[in-house]
Amino acid sequence: MTATEERPAAEVGSPRRRKEDARLITGRTRWTDNLVLPGMLHLAMVRSPFAHARITGIDTESARAASGVVAVLTGADLAEEQGGLPFAWTATPEQKQPNHPSVAVDTVNFAGEIVAVVVARSAAEASDAADLVDVDYEELPAALDLKAAAADEVLAHPDLGTNVSATFVYDSAEAGNGGEVEAAIAAARDGGIVIEREFRQQRLIPAFMEPRSIVADPTGEQLTIWSSTQVPHFVKIFLSLVLGIPEHKIRVIAPDVGGGFGGKLQLTPEEVLTVIAARHTGKPCKYTESRSESMMVAHHGRDQWQNLTLAADRDGTVRGLKVELLVDMGAYLGLVTAGIPILGAFMYNGIYKFPAYRLSCTNVFTNKTWTDAYRGAGRPEATFAVERLMDELAAEVGVDPLEIREKNWIKHDEFPFTTVAGLEYDSGDYEAATAKAKELFGYDDLRAEQQKRREAGDPVQLGIGISTYTEMCGLAPSRWLGSMGYVGGGWEHASIRMLPTGKVEVIAGTSPHGQGHETAWSQIVADRLGVPFDDIEVLHGDTQIAARGLDTYGSRSLTVGAMAVLAAADKVIEQARPLAAQLLEASTSDVEFSGGRFRVKGTEAGMGIGDLAFAVFQGHKLGAAAQRSLDADATMDPDTFSFPHGTHLCAVEVDTETGAATIRSYVSVDDVGNVVNPLIVEGQVHGGIAQGVAQALFEEAVHDETGTLITGSFDQYLVPSAPDLPPFVTERTETPATTNQLGVKGVGEAGTIASTPAVVNAVIDAVRHLGVSDIQMPCTPYRVWKALQEGAGS
Repeated sequence: MTATEERPAAEVGSPRRRKEDARLITGRTRWTDNLVLPGMLHLAMVRSPFAHARITGIDTESARAASGVVAVLTGADLAEEQGGLPFAWTATPEQKQPNHPSVAVDTVNFAGEIVAVVVARSAAEASDAADLVDVDYEELPAALDLKAAAADEVLAHPDLGTNVSATFVYDSAEAGNGGEVEAAIAAARDGGIVIEREFRQQRLIPAFMEPRSIVADPTGEQLTIWSSTQVPHFVKIFLSLVLGIPEHKIRVIAPDVGGGFGGKLQLTPEEVLTVIAARHTGKPCKYTESRSESMMVAHHGRDQWQNLTLAADRDGTVRGLKVELLVDMGAYLGLVTAGIPILGAFMYNGIYKFPAYRLSCTNVFTNKTWTDAYRGAGRPEATFAVERLMDELAAEVGVDPLEIREKNWIKHDEFPFTTVAGLEYDSGDYEAATAKAKELFGYDDLRAEQQKRREAGDPVQLGIGISTYTEMCGLAPSRWLGSMGYVGGGWEHASIRMLPTGKVEVIAGTSPHGQGHETAWSQIVADRLGVPFDDIEVLHGDTQIAARGLDTYGSRSLTVGAMAVLAAADKVIEQARPLAAQLLEASTSDVEFSGGRFRVKGTEAGMGIGDLAFAVFQGHKLGAAAQRSLDADATMDPDTFSFPHGTHLCAVEVDTETGAATIRSYVSVDDVGNVVNPLIVEGQVHGGIAQGVAQALFEEAVHDETGTLITGSFDQYLVPSAPDLPPFVTERTETPATTNQLGVKGVGEAGTIASTPAVVNAVIDAVRHLGVSDIQMPCTPYRVWKALQEGAGS
């Protein structure tokens, strides 16, 4: 098909297979670790075995003399050069933060912190020599327990004088968005209901498929860096700031990246040290972490205690919500560590009409690996809290958990709705999503079966878990981010190049790591410009090609990045219109565009956009002042977030004799607005649910009493695989967003946000009648069994 012919049915909404998958699944891609450059050297890191210790000496003589070793670099060697790693979010003006060196100089603050770097001719030689570096330590007391650290029992950084980094407070009364929460609680104590609970969000490890890898090449006019990162533009900017390298002399390339889940949203010590090693040696250098290194030192996620108070009338109408959080920062602040709980702070009210709300969040340092973004980033924690509370309220009132939710949620005819947290939800239909989920799930039949099992005293009890969620995603509005203490913006940029032969190049500032941007962006542009899907190439992840962009995280790619792509396509059309008019000898106002063709109204005269691109390239028939390109750039900075929502229902069978909890069925009905590619949406939902289930039942990063990670491999850190999960039934309702042209909402984090409370609610529901009202995640067989024993004895 040529660019001048009529195209078939619309691309947007079509379940196209991803065009990038062919190279990914046939091994024809290039991961960073596949790169081999002439004369390339390799790095190995020497890491501290202690959570907190003073370095009293480092003997590198044997390592320097080892076979193939080119250099050994210590913190003392690099103290003046390495600078400090950046943090991009200041939770409060009073925030405290320690300097974060890439390689420790005199003190280590978590087990796994780098104390020396070995550079050698092969990875094996570097690893062998790293074992020869002899480090003397004086072990120091370590702050490991979050609650004890919050009380300053042991200081993670004694020079700071406290472990409290910052305390962020949101109060609906002070913000003018609601009433006084203490008054609501006091009123509820006098004739209403007050639910008080403490929930634990365990520490998690992103466990992305491809370990982090970096290659730095200093041999050209520019320093070129390849990195398995979500944020090539961030890496470029922050490397310049940290090391003093002029930004225009740095090029960062994120080739195909094997997953991230927020875990690669960082400027890492390893990236800085690989660049330093390359500059010291004058040769290309590579570092690729082992799986155990990735588990130990790539930042972790979650890790908080939630103290919650819900006030309600006797009939279950909610009146107030108070949230008090202790959040473990770990030893340092990463790029957005301090802001992760703030993102959740505006979602604890969920889909419910709370009239009063207050949140206090205390960020605390410990001597553990620092935490930062992990899929959902603050929103899963908030959704878990409110969805667990709604089940607790239903139990107190004595009604079905769905009934209590319906009583309190925002009705479809109440949108747009400004919440007690000050956000305006633009659209939604919680009733429709829930009705469809109930039907697919067979809700009433399962409730009847549950009752029969209870009456029969069946040792295998059935539980039904519910999560009716929404989330703020499309992390974008620069003005909002600035008001919250974030140093960067939230805009996104895209360019479209119309090539003379009618083919199209889309240059995107977003940088995918499994999301399917190449396919989805091609579908959007194909519809807008009327060119064939296969004639579109999407370029990304290279700061030399996509010079402007803010990358991929927070479910922002479609609602922000794709809107920039769409705006650029619209600019192409508007720039082309007067040129087409000139060639068609018509007035610009008489030229219309559809289906890839410019036409003169009321006539058969017209030309395809591909033909116009070639005519513009020739320039033979255009005036001297006419443009010689149809290319266009656009930047998008939305005014607000997008708010996908949905209902997830989970049936769990709990063996009361062993504590084993097995998911029997799982139904999700998600509303992500209009859908660009149903197949991609399906994949995102499936993957998200799997990760949420993993938190509920399997995963936890555990440190021993010395601060050593004891779940540092997949033998101990239990990532579920296909046999551990049931088939998911996934469906959608579609309530278009009103805040963007396509009516789309984010989907990348929805499954993770919704699924964890659905599963845990199901486990609790199965055994609530046996005296169990809470089980800390993950709900392992032992924890379930222990809760049953305690419930029986209460």
